[in-house]
Amino acid sequence: MSMKAVSAISGDTLVLRGAPGPQGQPPKERILHFADVVAPRMGNATREDEPWAFESRDFLRAMAVGKPVAFISTHSVPSNDDTTRDFGTAEIGGLDVVSEMLKNGWAKVKDLKREPTEEDTRKRDLEAEARAAGKGIWNPHGPQARVVHHTMPQNSQAFVSEWKGKLVDALVEQVRDGSTLRVRLFASNDEHQMINLALAGVRCARISSKSDEPSEPWAEEAKFFTESRLLQRPVRVTILSLPSSTATPFQMGTNNAPPPPASIFIGSVLHPAGNVAEHLVAAGLARIVDWHAGMLASGGAMERLRAAEKVAKDKRACLYANVPIASASNANKANGGPNGNSRSFEGVVIRVWSGDQISVVEKESGKERRLQLSSTRGPKLSDPKQAFYAQEAREFLRKRLIGKNVRVIVDFVRPREGEFEERECATVRYSGQNLNIAEQLIEKGLASVVRHRRDDEDRSSDYDKLMTAEQSAVADVRGIHSGKDQPPPKQPLNLSETAARANPFLNGFKRQGKIPAVVDYVASGSRFKLYLPKDNQTLTLVLGGIRAPRTARTASDKGEPFGAEGAEFATRRYMQRDVEFEVESVDKSGGFIGALWLKNENAAVLLVREGYASVHAFSADNLSWARQLYDAEAEAKQARRNMWQDYDEEAEKAPQPPVEDDNTPMKPEYLDVIISDVRTKNGLNFSVQILNTEGIASLEKLMHDFSLHHKSAAVPPNFMPTNGDLVSAKFSDGSWYRAKIRRTSPIKKEAEVTFIDYGNQDTIKFSNLRPLDPKFRSLQGQARDARLSFVKLANTDSDYYEEAIERFRLLCEGRKLIANVDYKEGSLLHLRLIDPTDPAVVQDPFACINADLLREGLASIDRNGCRYLAVYPQVMKTLQVAVAGAKRDRLGMFEFGDVEEDE
Repeated sequence: MSMKAVSAISGDTLVLRGAPGPQGQPPKERILHFADVVAPRMGNATREDEPWAFESRDFLRAMAVGKPVAFISTHSVPSNDDTTRDFGTAEIGGLDVVSEMLKNGWAKVKDLKREPTEEDTRKRDLEAEARAAGKGIWNPHGPQARVVHHTMPQNSQAFVSEWKGKLVDALVEQVRDGSTLRVRLFASNDEHQMINLALAGVRCARISSKSDEPSEPWAEEAKFFTESRLLQRPVRVTILSLPSSTATPFQMGTNNAPPPPASIFIGSVLHPAGNVAEHLVAAGLARIVDWHAGMLASGGAMERLRAAEKVAKDKRACLYANVPIASASNANKANGGPNGNSRSFEGVVIRVWSGDQISVVEKESGKERRLQLSSTRGPKLSDPKQAFYAQEAREFLRKRLIGKNVRVIVDFVRPREGEFEERECATVRYSGQNLNIAEQLIEKGLASVVRHRRDDEDRSSDYDKLMTAEQSAVADVRGIHSGKDQPPPKQPLNLSETAARANPFLNGFKRQGKIPAVVDYVASGSRFKLYLPKDNQTLTLVLGGIRAPRTARTASDKGEPFGAEGAEFATRRYMQRDVEFEVESVDKSGGFIGALWLKNENAAVLLVREGYASVHAFSADNLSWARQLYDAEAEAKQARRNMWQDYDEEAEKAPQPPVEDDNTPMKPEYLDVIISDVRTKNGLNFSVQILNTEGIASLEKLMHDFSLHHKSAAVPPNFMPTNGDLVSAKFSDGSWYRAKIRRTSPIKKEAEVTFIDYGNQDTIKFSNLRPLDPKFRSLQGQARDARLSFVKLANTDSDYYEEAIERFRLLCEGRKLIANVDYKEGSLLHLRLIDPTDPAVVQDPFACINADLLREGLASIDRNGCRYLAVYPQVMKTLQVAVAGAKRDRLGMFEFGDVEEDE
């Protein structure tokens, strides 16, 4: 009779199996004991191995397992189960197995109570030869000392930490079901560790542990599949994790007792023919375990499992026999979901509702769509334990997405259920790197991954990556996985609750100038609720100089025409944006009246230009940007935008603001200059010294006398400088220069000064300050404050800002340049800088460094800060050509598209 050897129990016993049944059922097994010989017994949890037991069995295992065995049963014995037990002889490939065991010293002949036969004598001779040669169990040096641990390690976490990710040689001792194995790890030459192992990424149907209960469908087939390939085969094992899935955040117990020893580990088993988990899935005998995705991130293991799953589903194999061809969810995906919404679109994020919900305005249609991040669950603000992380998650999304262009793929539509409305669930990507915001959020520990049902196909298209991100957050105990109890955020102080509360803050706000804030809510086109993160305060800001149509305050109330449209425009433009504001006064209800800027864009001017507000002449005339308001209103009226759609120019004449005339260019005024200081706070400004003038010559003589004077000048006792004083200040180079006090700190005994001849600023100790001697006061300061005409560098929050500053310094700093004054804003000069060594200047009279920065994509035309653009048409033509070239070649800030669209 011939059967295949499945395993070796010891050096004298094999487990055999025949061919599969007619319907593919796993075949019956029988156990063959070799007659008249005995080998050392293997140990178990209650007894140790007999000497040479492992080596004896391993010799037989290597010789027989997986190969056809021809055997003759001399007699059988009854057993307690259905497995037949035979005593007899066996041959493998023409070799007598017993003879080979005796010849190599791995078995010995039993003492017989009968007369020896010729065959018995032959076996005795083989045994004697092996003993004489010192082979196998007859080795005179004795067996190798070895410790075999038959029980699971007591400290499971320490064991995983020691072996995690390492490839360890092993032997599969038992297959409990298709995805659960008992494995002998060869930890070292003198130590074996038995462990229970679940195959990572998959789960097979379970084998029943009770004889009167059936196993799950396809369980026997899966076990046979794995047994026939792995049982007693040498493999390499990688331990990956303990069996528990990620603990649900905020539901972890407070019991600090050490966990009990794990009964099983999760890992991968690698056979020379491949990973059995992938073959199980491809055969339809195992399903994928989603939460294992994190531990299978490296090497593309999860992607291979998904590909194998697709193969099984396409074949409708075994477990996947009843998988529908196209689910309702897939139909939704294919058709773009209900209401005719497109499944994939590009848009701009205008609001972050929570740590897992945002609103995006579709670019093509302008429609606002509220989206749930697929398979993502953010912390709840309503839960005190989660409130801190809920706010952190919301702020994380706001900083990365608000106002940004995104690409949206709607994965599925969650139907209306109870109090929850229908919601589009989507994967949202942003930036040139096509980053998945949900993956980043989860990796920071600011959200968790939804555990979908096994048959639930409504999930993120990047579900495995989300699981990997969560695994990383758990491993590094970030955010919600840290186990730390964070106190809920304090309620911000509302400064606009009453006029009495607002008034004490007025003067402080006015002194600060522009103050950073975040738009928390838009009540109407001209009324905003701002949040000041630094001080945890909120206030109401009313835009001064304009009047926006009133919006409806209740469902039954009726707002003014274009009130709702203006509020929607302001919401899309400013909601949750980082802005700056200035305060002029306080109204009777506690609202602060002032101005709002977004990237140097005046919100009041924009609302008037778009026809969502009108100029309030009485309050506007006192503002420095009054001219911009009136010009914007005139433009809106001429274009008949929104509230001016029925405007009659003959019936109403727009009032002219009393500001200076900017409609004519200045007379060309070319100056030889050198840039003496560059300041990069709040944009680019710099100081210039005008060369070839009496002032520079006088400064050189003054500095010579100034230096001699301070070699012998006495230090006045108790000198206390005050704001605005002209002083002598000792710079870090050890020399003395003329300076003006900007601000003093009597406590620190230091002052912030501006060096009036060079324009740079520094903080100087009082000990290095002296009153400026009257004889050095007559010469006017030689540094003039300036900025670039027509252009502005990349925004300070741009990746190209530092590059733009460095490029400006390289082109200008320390070099003699020619400057033309295009505009004077008080004492501030708007300059067009020209490099006289540039050959292009000879061919193009409008060539300038300003245009060079545009051409390299490091600056853009300043349409808001330079209101004189229109009166220099020829210069503008040169600048526009430069910008067009940068956009075409995707240089600098235009690398990923036209950033001017976002301004």
